[in-house]
Amino acid sequence: MDVGDIMDRTVPRSTLHNFCLDDVTQFMRVRQKSIVVCLVSDCFNLITAILLRWLSFSGDDWLTVITMKSALLLLWLYVFHCEGAVIVESNEYSVVNDRPIIGVLSQEQSFYLHGKFPEENYTSYIASSYVKDIEASGARVVPILIGKDRSYYKELMKKINGVLIPGGATFFNQSNGYADAGQHIYELAIEMNDAGDYFPIFGTCLGFELLVILASGRGKKENRITCHSFGNLPLDFTSDFRSSKMFREVPEDVADILANQDVTINAHQFCIVDENLKAYNLTDDWRVTSHSNDEYGVQFIATIEHTRYPFYGVQFHPEKNAFEWKRSKNYAHSLDSIKANRYFMNFFVKECRKSSHTFVNQAEENRYVIYNYEPKFTGVLGSAFHQCYFFEPRGIVTK
Repeated sequence: MDVGDIMDRTVPRSTLHNFCLDDVTQFMRVRQKSIVVCLVSDCFNLITAILLRWLSFSGDDWLTVITMKSALLLLWLYVFHCEGAVIVESNEYSVVNDRPIIGVLSQEQSFYLHGKFPEENYTSYIASSYVKDIEASGARVVPILIGKDRSYYKELMKKINGVLIPGGATFFNQSNGYADAGQHIYELAIEMNDAGDYFPIFGTCLGFELLVILASGRGKKENRITCHSFGNLPLDFTSDFRSSKMFREVPEDVADILANQDVTINAHQFCIVDENLKAYNLTDDWRVTSHSNDEYGVQFIATIEHTRYPFYGVQFHPEKNAFEWKRSKNYAHSLDSIKANRYFMNFFVKECRKSSHTFVNQAEENRYVIYNYEPKFTGVLGSAFHQCYFFEPRGIVTK
């Protein structure tokens, strides 16, 4: 959403008489500037009576009274541009949290990594580069496990300040896995934000694709196309990218590096293109802020954001520049590449600082944070991930 844009939500006429001063106060939160405008008949009549008395009109002059009430009604409707009552929600939220904790969604074991730990038979993993990226921006991490029921994600999201949905190599059609967990998180985050509870999501690569597919209505046909992008690329920004939420505060030198140097690390065989958004009528809800081109000239969406919710996605991997080191991948590790890609997680962590969620106490917090797990040096085993966290070992599966 552009800076200064406002979202209007019309309140059903049948609920107008239920509004009162307490309802207005409820919406005036530290994290969200909300105004509830109620056209209740008693209030309207009171204002009319005051104005009539002020203008010295006679109450017996029924034509004057009707004319004045009609004029006032038209004025109210014009000023607030609504029918009945309107909730106006500002896009501006304040930073309220100096101790942000971000959930990182785990995913199914890759076939390669499973082969390296067959006896443990772990349920899921998280590449440690995502954890380090978040920590480098001043936040801590809680792992989010897969294969849980909706109540698990709902309760956990009440304690954390945002969710990172990472990239990876899993599929969206596996039951009780990454995609199912991502759907719970996406739907619950919408509910939270609709209720005025600020809750950001950031999707990287596969996570970005999952956000768009969930917004499309997850079905047998996935709303993405095949492409081939396994290199370092610049961003082709849209003409209005600086008015977006993600880039409105981007420093000039960082934008210049992103636009003119091959610094974004791409590693994907699928991508989202403009036609994917148009085909599912998503262009009003999702705003594209940059593109890149794959090895065959296919222009894909590189950065995106939701126009109403604090949901963001990038097709590339900002975490890899500083924290993944496999030589054969030829990742961009220049000072400029690290500086420019640092911007994305700094931005997201700042978004998460606008959430006031917290754990009940330090003891509960300690039980959830990722420091309860030790990362394994998977780079030495040939993995593209230098280190990984593994979760919920199931032991050897008997065939």
